[in-house]
Amino acid sequence: MKRSISLTLLVVGLGAVVATGVVLQPTSNDQPSMVVYKAPTCGCCVKWVEHMENAGFEVETRDMRDMGAIKSQLGVPRTVGSCHTAVIDGYIIEGHVSPEHVERLLEERPDTRGIAVPGMPIGSPGMEGPNAQPYDVVTFDENGSTGVFARVEL
Repeated sequence: MKRSISLTLLVVGLGAVVATGVVLQPTSNDQPSMVVYKAPTCGCCVKWVEHMENAGFEVETRDMRDMGAIKSQLGVPRTVGSCHTAVIDGYIIEGHVSPEHVERLLEERPDTRGIAVPGMPIGSPGMEGPNAQPYDVVTFDENGSTGVFARVEL
């Protein structure tokens, strides 16, 4: 009896999923999902998103024609600007920040608006190439103050 009830619930549940078009997929981690704002033609942004997905982040991309407007709306200081901007669990991720640094940010939860890799340094995730150079991952707040979150030596 117990087995037939469970089977009936499974069939009814699957029928509801099929009827609504909702696909239930188990997640492999407990990471919150990330929204990435990028220009429609930016290839390095696509590569960065691939890095994040390969690290287990669920990523939704939104192509924007005016990245300046979204950066301004989210409070990203010009001094830390890069090509794409992401939002995850209340933090802003600006530019080519590694998945490891995003994970550290979410783990430590420092009192900051977000972290950034200013510019587009060669050697950062999505900007692979010859002659990679060390770069800083910086914190930033709504007033534009920055601090060093990590130094990346390549």
